[in-house]
Amino acid sequence: MSALEALRELRDGNRRFAEERPRDSGSSTARRRMLSTQQAPFAIILGCSDARVPAEIVFDQGLGDLFVIRVAGNIVAPSQVGSVEFAAAAFETRLVVVLGHSNCGAVQTTLQQLARPWREQSRNLSSIVDRIRPAVEGLLDPPPADPALLMTQAVRANIRMAVAHLRHGSQLLEQLIRSDGLLVVGAEYSLESGVVDFFDGVPPA
Repeated sequence: MSALEALRELRDGNRRFAEERPRDSGSSTARRRMLSTQQAPFAIILGCSDARVPAEIVFDQGLGDLFVIRVAGNIVAPSQVGSVEFAAAAFETRLVVVLGHSNCGAVQTTLQQLARPWREQSRNLSSIVDRIRPAVEGLLDPPPADPALLMTQAVRANIRMAVAHLRHGSQLLEQLIRSDGLLVVGAEYSLESGVVDFFDGVPPA
């Protein structure tokens, strides 16, 4: 499946989800048996670990359809890059989606820490904040008067940074983008509406 075909399938699936008319889950015994020895996911999703944003449900897809990588704040660290590289090379999956979401707790924590550091964090939690920090710290100079606007801008800035990291932080992915049709796009899921907005790197219709 080409990147554009995969993008169309994700959009159609999200429309079904948001309109509460999901199709068959695609988890039959026969399909499970078939997938026990092979897989061919049509899209790679690097998303947030937030329990409210399960990619397979949000995009109304079944077993074997998506290669999903989830981490708080949809950050891009070496292990996430390696996971994307693996799926793109091993399965010839040609669409990568960085999926953030509204009111992301990891982004909110980062903004709070930048505005007024208030407590010591574990080294591991700090590593997440430190990955998000470069995307959002410029938004605080000066901060918008509207906290909701700041949050919206920060979520999208973090998604854009992750997309740029995948596009330009891996020789393998760069090569696949240049010569083999790989597409890396950014999207935001609305917790309120259930709709995914593909807003970064999407080719014009």
